[in-house]
Amino acid sequence: MKLSDGVEQAIHSVAMLSGLSSGGVLSAAALAEFHGVSTSYLLKHLQALSGAGILQTVPGPRGGYRLARGADEITLLDVVLAVEGREPAFRCKEIRQRGPNPLPQRYMTRPCQINAAMLRAERAYRAELAKTTVAEVLGELAEQDMDGAVAARGCAFLQLHERKSS
Repeated sequence: MKLSDGVEQAIHSVAMLSGLSSGGVLSAAALAEFHGVSTSYLLKHLQALSGAGILQTVPGPRGGYRLARGADEITLLDVVLAVEGREPAFRCKEIRQRGPNPLPQRYMTRPCQINAAMLRAERAYRAELAKTTVAEVLGELAEQDMDGAVAARGCAFLQLHERKSS
């Protein structure tokens, strides 16, 4: 299964926004700068996250984005579905009914077993993402950040770019 680059960008953006102080926001341009990605491409995903209720958009010249709920309430599945949509990754087109010698109708009373297997795999994948919150991922990162360099990098950036919204 291949997810778009937008999923990675969205998860990292949500993680960065979880470090804001109360009332703080970051602009899309600042998030894009921190991650070294295109602002216009990231903006599309930030808007999807806002539409899904993951981010709150604060309008105006001092506006930007912040989490709409706590990082402990946002799962990786929430972010993936906001960016990629709710449709399953595999979509059976029933090609067994095509071609010069399609299967007879009597075989169509049961679901395609390839489709069934792919949907089982998708359910397992989604279940794993649904039980993993952004806060848990950040906690695991903190455990691995032995010298504090990762945290310091993010904190320094937030000090320079965080905006206080009214």
